[in-house]
Amino acid sequence: MNILGANSINIVMHTKATPNPSTLSRRRFLGTSAAMGTTFMVLPSHVLGLRAGTSPNEKLNIAGVGIGGQGGEDIKNMTSENIVALCDVDSAHAAGRFKTYPNAKVHTDFRKMLDEQKDIDAVVVGTPDHLHAFVSIAAMNHGKHVYCEKPLTHSVWEARKMTEIARERKVATQMGNQGQASEETRRLSEIVWAGAIGKVHEAHIWTDRPSNGLFNEYWPQGVDRPKDTPPVPSTLDWDLWLGPAPERPYNPAYLPFKWRGWWDFGTGALGDIGCHAMDPVFRALKLSHPLSVQAASSRVNKETFPLASMVTYQFGPRGDMPALKLTWYDGGLRPPRPDGLEDEQVMGDNGRMLVGDDGFILGNRVYPEGRRKEVGEAPKTLPRSPGHYREFIEACKGGKPGGSNFDWAGPLAEAVLLGNVALRVKLREALTRYKLLWDPVAFKFTNLDEANSYLKRDYRSGWSLS
Repeated sequence: MNILGANSINIVMHTKATPNPSTLSRRRFLGTSAAMGTTFMVLPSHVLGLRAGTSPNEKLNIAGVGIGGQGGEDIKNMTSENIVALCDVDSAHAAGRFKTYPNAKVHTDFRKMLDEQKDIDAVVVGTPDHLHAFVSIAAMNHGKHVYCEKPLTHSVWEARKMTEIARERKVATQMGNQGQASEETRRLSEIVWAGAIGKVHEAHIWTDRPSNGLFNEYWPQGVDRPKDTPPVPSTLDWDLWLGPAPERPYNPAYLPFKWRGWWDFGTGALGDIGCHAMDPVFRALKLSHPLSVQAASSRVNKETFPLASMVTYQFGPRGDMPALKLTWYDGGLRPPRPDGLEDEQVMGDNGRMLVGDDGFILGNRVYPEGRRKEVGEAPKTLPRSPGHYREFIEACKGGKPGGSNFDWAGPLAEAVLLGNVALRVKLREALTRYKLLWDPVAFKFTNLDEANSYLKRDYRSGWSLS
């Protein structure tokens, strides 16, 4: 993720357990720059080794995988280019998209598509979370640029793997957290960096997902596996939909969209919204890997995420920024109402709040009123984005990396998904006693080895990542 806008690159430190000498040297250099207080580095794409790719005057040939839902919306935002292939295991759910692009070749299996259709330049991945890494890595290994929906991957290990392969293959990448390119995201950084509320030591982010009330449920959580086993629709390849997930009978309780709440397929409310909502905060406060993570929640089971949870991340000092506690709330939970908030101001079902020595920021508004008048309007200092999807298209054509390229999106997704490890039912009792301490270089929790087994999942026979 690019903390400072589309025209700059903030490379987040991301070290393998046994890095090679050239990688280590480069990372040490970048780490030294960060320690010296460097805000960001503007680098041409060839310095990062990105492929020149298609000429800026030529159209890309784009393929979409998992296009019945958000993936189809992503494709819709790239129709300035050629849509040459569409792949989905559910032909009924994707029928509308197939009809919209009659000249695109239709596929069911993304692996066959990549092997057989040679004219593809870039792949848009909009599958359920458990398939993100498989489709994206296969595409990158074929030399394709990749746009992958958030939360990038299903597991923490997959996020690390995706970042490394994108670097190795030197392809353009972008994660689908569209708000990273927005004016609001840039303004938050500018307000914080202007010192509007002094040093920031707390951040709070909340969402109403998975449910914002009894009659408005986004998807079910806190439920058990269904007992009935209806027949698989003739329009669905259930085996391919399962992909690397453990085998189980088909049930409409899992799809479409409802997969988000199931451990085997989705990443819950935190995975769904975290990469959207945490992105502006990570940029403004220059965050990367947390030092620790701890969770509390309603009852957890082995099938679905809890109805509501609260996850607390601790981050160390960064340059002139102090240590930070970031708390995530879902299922309708919210932080306490702060002093200084005007009576008519509501906190909302979804929101964020940064707390500093001299006030707080709710959304992008400074409080209390006196502080807002005192500091005035923060100057605009960051480059603006041409648009989230345009960033990706230009990067594919040899331009600047997208604002949510995998060097940024990978570490962000890792941090988000560490919270889901802390929500695991088998760890619940242990985590009521202490927090998980995270070592990003060794890629492990240092104080509870059992938690490390949840950093990477087991894959069904016939599925592997390389």
